[in-house]
Amino acid sequence: MRWGCHLPRASWGPGLGRVLQPADERIPFLIHWSWPLRGQRPLGPPRAFIRHHGSSADSDPPPGRHRLLFQGAAATEAIQQHRRNLAEWFSRLPREERQFGPTFALDTVHVDPVIRESTPDELLRPTAELALEHHPPSAGLPPLALSQLFDPDVCGRRVQTVVLYGTVGTGKSTLVRKMVLDWCYGRLPALELLIPFSCEDLSSLGPAPASLCQLVAQRYTPQKEILPLMATAGSRLLFVLHGLERLNLNFQLADTGLCSDLEEPKAPAAIIVNLLRKYMLPEASILVTTRPPAIGRIPSKYVGRYGEICGFSDTNLQKLYFQLRLNQPDCEHGAGGAGVSATLAQHDNLVEMLSRNLEGHHQIAAACFLPSYCWLVCATLHFLHAPTLAGQTLTSIYTSFLRLNFSGEMLDSTDPSKLSLMAYAARTMGKLAYEGVSSRKTYFSEEDVRGCLEAGIKTEEEFQLLHVFRRDALRFFLAPCVEPGHPGTFVFTVPAMQEYLAALYIVLGLRKTTLQRVGKEVAEFVGRVGEDVSLVLGIMAKLLPLRALPLLFNLLKVVPRVFGRVVGKSRGAVAQAMVLEMFREEDYYNDDVLDQIGASILGVEGPRRHPDEPPDDEVFELFPMFMGGLLSAHNRAVLAQLGCPIKTLDALENAQAIKKKLGKLGRQALPPSELLDHLFFHYEFQNQRFSAEVLGSLRQLNLAGVRMTPLKCTVVAAVLGSGRHALDEVNLASCQLDPMGLRTLRPVFLRARKLGLQPNSLGPEACKDLRDLLLHDQCQVTTLRLSNNPLTVAGVALLMEGLAGNTSLKHLSLLHTGLGDEGLELLAAQLDRNQQLQELNVAYNGAGDTAALALAKAAREHPSLELLHLYFNELSSEGRQALRDMGSTTEGGARVVVSLTEGTAVSEYWSVILGEVQRNLNSWDRGRVRRHLELLLRDLEDNRGATLNPWRKAQLLRVESEVKALLEQLGGPGT
Repeated sequence: MRWGCHLPRASWGPGLGRVLQPADERIPFLIHWSWPLRGQRPLGPPRAFIRHHGSSADSDPPPGRHRLLFQGAAATEAIQQHRRNLAEWFSRLPREERQFGPTFALDTVHVDPVIRESTPDELLRPTAELALEHHPPSAGLPPLALSQLFDPDVCGRRVQTVVLYGTVGTGKSTLVRKMVLDWCYGRLPALELLIPFSCEDLSSLGPAPASLCQLVAQRYTPQKEILPLMATAGSRLLFVLHGLERLNLNFQLADTGLCSDLEEPKAPAAIIVNLLRKYMLPEASILVTTRPPAIGRIPSKYVGRYGEICGFSDTNLQKLYFQLRLNQPDCEHGAGGAGVSATLAQHDNLVEMLSRNLEGHHQIAAACFLPSYCWLVCATLHFLHAPTLAGQTLTSIYTSFLRLNFSGEMLDSTDPSKLSLMAYAARTMGKLAYEGVSSRKTYFSEEDVRGCLEAGIKTEEEFQLLHVFRRDALRFFLAPCVEPGHPGTFVFTVPAMQEYLAALYIVLGLRKTTLQRVGKEVAEFVGRVGEDVSLVLGIMAKLLPLRALPLLFNLLKVVPRVFGRVVGKSRGAVAQAMVLEMFREEDYYNDDVLDQIGASILGVEGPRRHPDEPPDDEVFELFPMFMGGLLSAHNRAVLAQLGCPIKTLDALENAQAIKKKLGKLGRQALPPSELLDHLFFHYEFQNQRFSAEVLGSLRQLNLAGVRMTPLKCTVVAAVLGSGRHALDEVNLASCQLDPMGLRTLRPVFLRARKLGLQPNSLGPEACKDLRDLLLHDQCQVTTLRLSNNPLTVAGVALLMEGLAGNTSLKHLSLLHTGLGDEGLELLAAQLDRNQQLQELNVAYNGAGDTAALALAKAAREHPSLELLHLYFNELSSEGRQALRDMGSTTEGGARVVVSLTEGTAVSEYWSVILGEVQRNLNSWDRGRVRRHLELLLRDLEDNRGATLNPWRKAQLLRVESEVKALLEQLGGPGT
């Protein structure tokens, strides 16, 4: 998963001439306009407008600057009501946008794209075969500011019709949405009236006749009062025709007659043709947005200016967009008591890392050339680093991203097949993506791309559809590789998109084996022959008394269906492809898939690999995750909207095949990062019953060393929190857990018997959650390891409250938790509140003789405590001797471990002590550890000289050698 000049500012101001066109090219939301919402809304903006580079708001002109054309109380009120309705209508954002915060609005993240003027000759020029390159602006045609769209042309002629075109993902819908909102909030004072039309809605009306007044009045009821005055509005009336590719226009007079009467009923397409001809409302201004293949549907003589939406070709525009979106104030949900300022600092750090990666890693900058991919980057970062919405998965983000760009889009509205654009992309780009995954490559030659695009094309109609796809959507999926060492190759616009499309290609059953392809043809042939033979046998059965003929007749009817079903089975292939990629052995020691996603977007800290070094093996661990996610009910419903339906029966059969494969291969012990990937697959699959059955044999959850972000905690809790079987051990050592993570993982902790949380920088605040865990009536924890966490005395006081009401805990490790004398004295005073504890480790806590002796005395009197660890504390020789004497003079009670020796013999816990030192050698205070080891070494030498038993001498020498080896590692004297 790898990612492989400043333009003039555009603003809306008073010097725009007749019509002012604000544009925003962030995210291509397809707006389906049908009936306006009638909600009441003030005319003012919903918040203070943030002005920045490319803002569509300039200083508003004073009232009265322009003479009102629609005078009268009724007309004025109708205009105001129209503004309120449009503002309410266009301010409503999709669910995918609401994830960025409850007050997220288009005004706060608006960044203008680069728009360059085009000429009709340039539009007619044949495009490059793959249509991937973006051509720089032609000489003499500088980029257009939004305020210049309706300026006179180079010959001084008036411009009344502007056609803005752009490929999928450039943000045409967002442009229209932002422009309408600007007019509603009074930021376009040169416009008296704005009437937006969705060409998709107009095309749905079919040929049913309706006048322009009827079309306007039906959709915008308040306009009934001013319809008779539209003819006098002149250029201060703007029609916005969005998505011209959805509408079939015919400019031939023989088919579409002239019409200038606003009240005369005509087919909607005929009304639009006469508006563009300037035969109806000749003074009105018109803005058209369309995809490139549909530009030719309007004769160039009716167009005053063409403008190509070129996206964020300047990385500064990308940075500004990311800064505005990622720093939304209401995105911050302080977690675990952390202040909002800390969260803001975290988001600032994300923006800074992303900016550095944009500057140094050109492939991600090339991807973010399309504003839609800027949205995808932000949505992915929000998913990785912010509180996750219920039910949101990475697969759902990518599926929603495609729905926002392709929902309802046909490849060519003039083609009778009405083929879905997304279905065509899944068949062609999915094939290329899967071939890349199966051969483990991310770079594709022109021959590779052409082979997948042209596979199976035989007719002229199919070549025409391919031409449309190349011109309009190919750049959305593929981009020229800008990384050194791969000239002339292409990559998927973002690495994860390759894996998503490959998974979609498999799940949709588009991959056919040779047997399946041949078998389908054989089944069809057998079916055709069987019909003829059945007819003959039927006649013979009536003429001849042959009893076997009817039976043979029925068999011939069954054969084609059975044979076709047998050869058409591909469920096992789906499961095999997914499981093999998930459990690929050479990937075992990669980072987990979530960290890989973050690194691909934000870059990798530290020095990069030298370009001359051989590249690492490609890792496609997202591929199985997406395969599971696409089978979830939510994603299947969204895919059906895109024209890529997955039948429920097929999904069930795939799930059963995957379960069988995972049941066989998923029982093996996996490294922590791979185990998290396995759990993440189940999270993407969103099927608790399926996960409970597959993970029913999981007894040890070892995620040691995995950085447990809030998302990863959510993943683990969602997958394992609802299970019923107990977990023998949950190891979350060195996972950078925080209190919020502990709260999220509590359902998992309640099922654990051994719980390892060392070291995670858990402080007193985390002890509140641990106390609540211990007091829970379903708690099964018998061993709790909290070593190397800064619990301090305050934290231990909370833990003792939990111990007082807990009946399951038997082993507690508080090694190196900053207790000091006060902490040990607190433990000594309250130890009797728990009657089940068997082992307590308070080693390396800086305690002195008095506190250690008090705790040892309390331990000896405890009814169940058997072992107390006190080594590496600040004990004097006298204190250590007193503790030894206490153990030798008291019958029963807990054993106290303070040294590597017991009398003149080696302690049976010597390996435990040295093992703790070895594990924490790099994190503990080296000078302090060296001093303690030297004291232990002196004890060993003294006891070796005091004993005459050769067996004991040999044991002491062996332990001495181990201590000396540790001292050498610490840089101390080994003798």
